[in-house]
Amino acid sequence: MASIKKFQVTFDCAEPERLARFWCEVLGYVVPPPPEGFATWGDFKRSLPPEKQDAWFARSDPSGVGPRLYFQRVPEGKAAKNRLHLDVRVGTGLVGEERIAALEAECARLVPLGAVHVRTLYDGHDSCIPMQDIEGNEFCID
Repeated sequence: MASIKKFQVTFDCAEPERLARFWCEVLGYVVPPPPEGFATWGDFKRSLPPEKQDAWFARSDPSGVGPRLYFQRVPEGKAAKNRLHLDVRVGTGLVGEERIAALEAECARLVPLGAVHVRTLYDGHDSCIPMQDIEGNEFCID
């Protein structure tokens, strides 16, 4: 049996640090320590050529369980619906009104951060809230 590998989720985006900060708020992620030899990320950034500054930003799960998130600047904008998206799991184990209340509370927390509420899907038992992040990437509150 093959061993399980660690992985990171990479976002192509226009503003890496801004999008990284958004996802930190959504997921409770933190800024990892700066590279060895640098006291701060600002020191590291200033060591790069101007065209490389602000080209990427990374975040990590403070518990070490979740994947690292990597945000890289790309020249092109988002052109179509994502073929892959994140599900932010806040209603695990909940059903009916209790589940939709938990999802709606999370939606209400994320909208002031810049998330867009696309719609609420609820059939009386199961529910999901499709949303978009601050650069239009789709994700679901599940």
